[in-house]
Amino acid sequence: MFTASMVSPAACEKYGADFFKNPVGTGPFKFVEWVKDDHLTLEANLDYWGGRPYVDKLIFRSIPDPSVRLIELEKGTIDSMEYPTADDLERIKNNPNLYIQEAPGLNVGYLAMNMGEDTPGFEKPFGDVRVRKAIAHAINKPEIVEYLYKGTAVPAKNPIPPIMWSYNDAIEDYEYNPEKAIELLKEAGYPNGFETTLWAMPVSRPYMFDPPKIAEAIQADLEAVGIKAKIYSVEWGTYLQETEAGKHPMCLLGWTGDNGDPDNFIYVLLDKDAAIVGSAGNVAFYRNDELHDILIKAQRTYDMAERTALYEKAQEIIHADVPWVPIAHAKVFMVFKKNVHGFVMYPTERKFFNTVWIEQ
Repeated sequence: MFTASMVSPAACEKYGADFFKNPVGTGPFKFVEWVKDDHLTLEANLDYWGGRPYVDKLIFRSIPDPSVRLIELEKGTIDSMEYPTADDLERIKNNPNLYIQEAPGLNVGYLAMNMGEDTPGFEKPFGDVRVRKAIAHAINKPEIVEYLYKGTAVPAKNPIPPIMWSYNDAIEDYEYNPEKAIELLKEAGYPNGFETTLWAMPVSRPYMFDPPKIAEAIQADLEAVGIKAKIYSVEWGTYLQETEAGKHPMCLLGWTGDNGDPDNFIYVLLDKDAAIVGSAGNVAFYRNDELHDILIKAQRTYDMAERTALYEKAQEIIHADVPWVPIAHAKVFMVFKKNVHGFVMYPTERKFFNTVWIEQ
């Protein structure tokens, strides 16, 4: 259930380990230049089978700060931007020179708790399901969605979004209940709570527009039940490498689906096959044999009714074990200057610019 692309054997042989710096393909644009952390330049492929794009050149600029991105768009130095913050949406809507496109997101933002005893970041409390349930009860998701996402998301209770088939809406979320959280911590042997570290992404993502602020909100909620969590952040590439290596006790992350299939969420993010220290997609390092058997069975049948029942059961198992606190499913946004036309939003967040044209 994965997407894939053809690879040129000649280009692989020519560039070797630097192949990724010299992409070769058959799409509507051709690679021109990549300057790491600055920009990527493409030009129209005149031989594209679907007809040449309307624009001659396409430049992707790396501007990590969403506020700076918006300023650049308002100044006219860029034509569009992704991932505006919820705080800036009203400002954008009031600007007659800009417009927003939005769509339901095929995504999930979550807090993963490291259950892997073989990982460097494992801490004993997270091996106890009562502690994980306490954290689920301690986090005020409705408030996070209302005041930080500002209504641009819905609270999450499952690892797959509500717009995806096989979503198990019968599951009841762990309600915000600090008193219940304190009670569970006492049962688990932590009447005074404990100290830990919460890893937070340094960049905005489609499933989490402002990770630092969300981390601060979670930090405050945890402190209210006795869990003192220090927030840690590091450069994005390093963050991904270190969470894949299991160096975190807890971390914020998320996922945007590739293909609209539940397998692309549940197997990729929560199966034991994905809990390999050093290359984990399952950064909770959650390993459940029953879940694994269900997911493999679902991969091996074409019967949609059977697959639906299997994925509904998988969500029940995950809910009971609490490897994550799912936070939110966010809408996705793109912002454009008024003279930019022809862009189409896709829930998978894939972006196609061959249909885009600019009114002069």
